[in-house]
Amino acid sequence: MKFLLLSLILVASLFAQKVLYLNYKDVPQRVVKGEIFSITLKTLSVVKEYDKVHYSFANQKGLKLLNEDPQRDFDGKYLYDKFYFLTTASKARTPDITAYIENNNSLENIDVSEDSPVFQFNIFQKQTEQAPQYEKTTIAGKRLNVITLNPIHNFSNIVAKSFEIIDYRTTSFDQKHNIIVFIAKANNANLKVMHFENVYKQGIESITDSYLDSKITYFLIVDKKIENFSFSYFNLLKNKFESINIPIVVDDDSVVTQSDLKPKDQSRNKLKATIALTIAIAITVFALYRRKIIYIILFVVPLSYFIWLNIPSEEICIKKGTKIHLLPVKNGTIFETTNNRYFLLKEGKVRDFTKVRLYNDMIGWVKDEDICKN
Repeated sequence: MKFLLLSLILVASLFAQKVLYLNYKDVPQRVVKGEIFSITLKTLSVVKEYDKVHYSFANQKGLKLLNEDPQRDFDGKYLYDKFYFLTTASKARTPDITAYIENNNSLENIDVSEDSPVFQFNIFQKQTEQAPQYEKTTIAGKRLNVITLNPIHNFSNIVAKSFEIIDYRTTSFDQKHNIIVFIAKANNANLKVMHFENVYKQGIESITDSYLDSKITYFLIVDKKIENFSFSYFNLLKNKFESINIPIVVDDDSVVTQSDLKPKDQSRNKLKATIALTIAIAITVFALYRRKIIYIILFVVPLSYFIWLNIPSEEICIKKGTKIHLLPVKNGTIFETTNNRYFLLKEGKVRDFTKVRLYNDMIGWVKDEDICKN
């Protein structure tokens, strides 16, 4: 019985209607390894079921498809469907693309569990009347001319139509290193592959990933001797390497990821306290000499400031197994995990993170949930 039904389905498929016609509208002549590019299909549908036109892909080489659902534009009976690909190898071929109209009443859903041939044929006949079979249409892929770059020594692995640093900060990390945190935006770039040579430590703190416009927050820990950090990326529009320079100016202000990483400068505090105390003593002597109450009031101001500067930093307890974060961001880099319960100096606070000074004078951030309750 099932054999009879399948035979009928096979016969019907021979008379499937061709309703889709495919052509390439845009295919690049040349791509660079690491480049994100697009191809556009011009699809003619002779039926009105535009929303049911779908695609499948096969036999692609050296490419990664970035969007299975195309960016679609309509023009009368034509669909202009754009797909984005990342070039991952030195030899590449676009996929064979098959277009088809999705049919929710597919013959594959026919119940073949009944024994009656008449029943089976009636079901088949009714199903084929309600759900006409449309022929799939395939367009063959194309081989691409892939250019492999011969990068200069400070290449960052970024290939893009544009790349721009929109903000950055540099602050002290420890006695030998500074930390650079920068935010960059790019067009048609795979920012996940960003990498720099000859740095102590580096990594992604956050990323907004898109094959069109992307944004990244990145950190670099570099030697204090470096006065200018420079790197290059490949500009697809200009067809050349372009340099990016970040001057190393240690900043006391907050970094772009919400707060500064630098510990309190105790030497400056001592200087301020000494000045405040000197002013307070001078006012006291002058007040005793002139014997006026107004000078006693003025004496209170520098004395209060002196006392405030000399208030010791608050100590907090952090739990065993606490992860010490490099920056106060979710899913950020963890550079140390405590193997015991510790009491550390509190240096600041940002939302759900508390800044602490470690025993080696490095600065880190712990989540508030990792602070001991008692």
